[in-house]
Amino acid sequence: VGFHRSFRHGSFKARRPMRVAVAVAGSMAIQGNVIQWVADHRRHHAFSDVEGDPHSPWRYGESVRGLVKGLFHAHMGWLFHRELSNRARFAPDLEADRDLVRVDKLFPVLVAISMLAPAALGGLLTWSWAGALTAFFWASLVRVSLLHHVTWSINSICHVFGERPFAVREGDRATNFWPLAIISFGESWHNLHHADPTCARHGALRGQIDTTARVIWLFEKLGWVYDVRWPTPARLAAKLAPTTTAAAP
Repeated sequence: VGFHRSFRHGSFKARRPMRVAVAVAGSMAIQGNVIQWVADHRRHHAFSDVEGDPHSPWRYGESVRGLVKGLFHAHMGWLFHRELSNRARFAPDLEADRDLVRVDKLFPVLVAISMLAPAALGGLLTWSWAGALTAFFWASLVRVSLLHHVTWSINSICHVFGERPFAVREGDRATNFWPLAIISFGESWHNLHHADPTCARHGALRGQIDTTARVIWLFEKLGWVYDVRWPTPARLAAKLAPTTTAAAP
């Protein structure tokens, strides 16, 4: 909701308290400082699956060997040889936002809270070290590991396997991969996202579950966000690949 659809793509505008809240919440997912995360992702969209993309699975070619190596690179290998994207070039708007700069600098503190708060709560509720360690294992280690692998799967799987009902620019191989739809909260409808990056709903066709879009819809009803860029039939039809027929959302 925050890092991806709001800060990176401007799918909606958020009231100031909500803007700060989703920046803090996103930081506690421990995927990086908000401004650097957005800069890396904007670079990915600028060079999707061509030279310059920080995590394309097609980096080493289309052979079986190259693709296996590329899938590992896209999934998590790129983090071991990371080339940080230029924040001033790719995220100048966020660097001009004082609140987001503060959240960005507080990232180490938010990581500590995210990892240690479950253990503290588990220990206090059970008044035992066993309770603290159990909470740390499930609510810190397992939570963060699962979250990261699901996110990394969008970078890897959703650029190789799946369907491409919407037209994207030459070289871009983003796909829809339905098995990940529920656990990724709708992020695996990646083909439409690359075809129409500012759209607030990625799963826009019939039967496509997009939990993130539903959360944005709820925030809009509560008045916490506005100017949401929802898909329209005409907008979807314009993005369809030539051989695809749209189903009603």
